[in-house]
Amino acid sequence: MSSLECDILIIGGGIAGLSLASALAPFSSVVLVESESTLGYHTSSRSARQLIPSYGPGPVVDLTRRTLELLSGVQSSTGLPLTVPRSFLLIGSEADVEAAAGASMRRVPHAEALELCPQLRPDAFGAAAIDTDSVGTDTDLLLEYHRRSASDDGVLILTGAPVTSARYDGTGWSVRAGYRSITAEVVVDAAGAWADGVAELCGIAPQGLVPLRRTAAIVAAGNAPPVGTPMVAAADGSFYYRPDTEGVLISPSESEPAEAGDAQPRPGDVERLIDHLASVTTLDITSVRRSWTGLRTERASGLPVVGFDVGHPGFFWHAGQGGYGFQTSSGIAELATVLLTGADPADLGADPSRILAAASALRPA
Repeated sequence: MSSLECDILIIGGGIAGLSLASALAPFSSVVLVESESTLGYHTSSRSARQLIPSYGPGPVVDLTRRTLELLSGVQSSTGLPLTVPRSFLLIGSEADVEAAAGASMRRVPHAEALELCPQLRPDAFGAAAIDTDSVGTDTDLLLEYHRRSASDDGVLILTGAPVTSARYDGTGWSVRAGYRSITAEVVVDAAGAWADGVAELCGIAPQGLVPLRRTAAIVAAGNAPPVGTPMVAAADGSFYYRPDTEGVLISPSESEPAEAGDAQPRPGDVERLIDHLASVTTLDITSVRRSWTGLRTERASGLPVVGFDVGHPGFFWHAGQGGYGFQTSSGIAELATVLLTGADPADLGADPSRILAAASALRPA
């Protein structure tokens, strides 16, 4: 059996694990293992591809804004088009918009909302709010950037390497992943929907992480909005849609508990959404080009869990990002790097007070 040694072993090759690997690489020797044969196979390849600074509880909003700052720096230094401007428009009843709109969103008069999104039926909503700081993101390009950055800095990335055993001897871990035996000082659990299962395999109490279904589809439409116009979401959580280079991306925006696995759309879910959208828009959807379902994994607080396990100094949680995975990824990776390595936040260009606040809000139970 081939044997490897590292300071930190990351379990999970989605956006959480890859962004952390690229952030950690300058500080530690890192190995990342992914059970699937490709990286980002599950939730990370099934994203809405929208980063919304006003979306989520306070700590998530702060991490999203930091992620956007960090991605802007990457774009400036590399020229990679990781993000593009794309506003986020929230519509619904006055009460629903008031309850769902983030503090940084601007209320929009009815006529202005219709001008921005003329595919909306005028009688389908009574109030609207917009986040003009929201952006679209090329998730494939972002995953590849983190993979290449990590690899260039010495991270060994192994695919097709499911973790089958893990033992801690008081000073470090002995882990079997695929045909490899890996020894590491710290194990990072970035396994998404499988995070609690990985923890239990390591002898760690679970955090109560629950995978939640979220279905989406790319459809052809006779009256599709132009690329670059806002993403539109119902304030009551019943749908969202946005322009896409292949047509229109639509979602019923459901969040239903599910088992960890390769989630798939259920018969009728997309068709019912199309019927509903016909009552609130003039998109004129003509066919479904493709559909998929991802799993957004959350704990009861709705906040990600990031930090060393309270009962085990060698086990680090990096999971539960829910629907905020891409939009918080760089900010959370920066936080985790500080916690794992003891790096000075100022040396990373981070605000120490923000790091401290995030560490407190996201710590494991």
